[in-house]
Amino acid sequence: MDCTQAIRARRSIRKYKPGAPVPEEAVKLMLEAAMMAPSTCNIRPWEFFVAEGSAKDKLHAVHPYAGMLETASLAIVVCARPEDQSGKAAGFWPLDCGAAVENLLLQAAALGYGACWCGCWPREARAADVQKALGVQSVPVALIAVGVPDEDPPARGFYDPERVTWLRGEGGTARG
Repeated sequence: MDCTQAIRARRSIRKYKPGAPVPEEAVKLMLEAAMMAPSTCNIRPWEFFVAEGSAKDKLHAVHPYAGMLETASLAIVVCARPEDQSGKAAGFWPLDCGAAVENLLLQAAALGYGACWCGCWPREARAADVQKALGVQSVPVALIAVGVPDEDPPARGFYDPERVTWLRGEGGTARG
């Protein structure tokens, strides 16, 4: 699957085939894709936690919108390390981690797996609960459920020309 196909195939999957394994090599490809994301000044202010079994169950218990973890094969939590950024890179960690999440989601789709992005940060209480469940100091930005899809929802994204303004110099602008 090429990039264009992966972008258009990506869906938020909330129903998975229970017990269907996701091979470690596939998970490593997803993580590699996440770590290939751009980051401010190439600081790469992230770390990743792969939770299976009882570790996944702990996350399911503390995240109010991660009910799909009941059937997902695993969860990947993308955490930020804001302390890694300073100077002109300071404060960009949410954007950097968001880019990593999107790369991970696209790689999952390209491999034929389903995934769903469940936000943690900036909901401080939710991020703290996930942080405690993981036993980490870094800031949980997103929890991603991953598994073999057991649903095929329609696409929800689309091109909207009303949200595009072309700036063509010399005062010429056009919509669409």
